[in-house]
Amino acid sequence: MSEHDKTSISKATTIEEIAEFWDTHSLADYWDQTREVDVEVLAQRRRRVVIDPEVYERLAQLARKRGLHPETLINMWLAERLAKEKVA
Repeated sequence: MSEHDKTSISKATTIEEIAEFWDTHSLADYWDQTREVDVEVLAQRRRRVVIDPEVYERLAQLARKRGLHPETLINMWLAERLAKEKVA
């Protein structure tokens, strides 16, 4: 969204303004102003890795203490290790 573009309903010019508008308004009040659109989502494929249950439980406890999801902590640690190993 460019700085000069405004959304048709909220008249907002930034993502923050759009979020603020919809935090205080109901789509039900504006339904007649909406239109159908086609959306294409390109999501990266996820991979599954099997982790020993005892290791996962220890990791999950540590992640909770840090306020993270276990998957987030795992990804952080793996990224750090790969950076040290200089793996592309």
